[in-house]
Amino acid sequence: METTSRVGAQAPAAEGGQQVPSARRTVDGYLLAPFPWYGLDEAFTGPRWLMQVGTSADGAVEHGSIGHGDEPTVRAELTEDKERFAVVVTVAANPVRRSADGTGLLEATSVSSAAWLAGVGLLSFTWPGQMDHTLRDDWLDQQTETAWVLADDLDGPDWSSLSLPVDGVPTPFHYRESEFGWVLAGSTQAGVHVGAYGRGMSAYGLGFAMIKDIGAYA
Repeated sequence: METTSRVGAQAPAAEGGQQVPSARRTVDGYLLAPFPWYGLDEAFTGPRWLMQVGTSADGAVEHGSIGHGDEPTVRAELTEDKERFAVVVTVAANPVRRSADGTGLLEATSVSSAAWLAGVGLLSFTWPGQMDHTLRDDWLDQQTETAWVLADDLDGPDWSSLSLPVDGVPTPFHYRESEFGWVLAGSTQAGVHVGAYGRGMSAYGLGFAMIKDIGAYA
């Protein structure tokens, strides 16, 4: 699969597997991106918040996430049905290219890149009930590899088709559901790929739009 490297495409995480919301509050990285950011359209009137950006091997911003709704915690039996959130991942549509220092090649990005980032992002807020702390790393490794395989086969039986508006234009997306939530991915006419994941909010009623002023999120 042509995608960003796994090193540069890590899901948000923190010590002990817990999410630390205050760790991702800076807008600086978003402002450095040479591509537009996407979020839910104006039909969504709830809270919006910055998460984090990801960079390529040469330090260029290649992707990032914007959260909507409740700020999720790692899934626990008491909270899994109460949180309502959707996270939109924007991925620059880049071809294979040389790194800035000319020492190597940077991998291309694709819709599969967005699908994998969204899948791993959902996993970062997931912890099956009754699982021991010591087993979670192994579980995450296994599920991350599964997300990679699924993202590499968007035409496979695990994905269905879903049409959602992007900047007001009906746009095809690849969509799948799991016991942990839902994941979708597609491309825009603005030269970026969009992925999304969520729980407690139906993906079927969502729409996406270019963010006019990412600085307003600071």
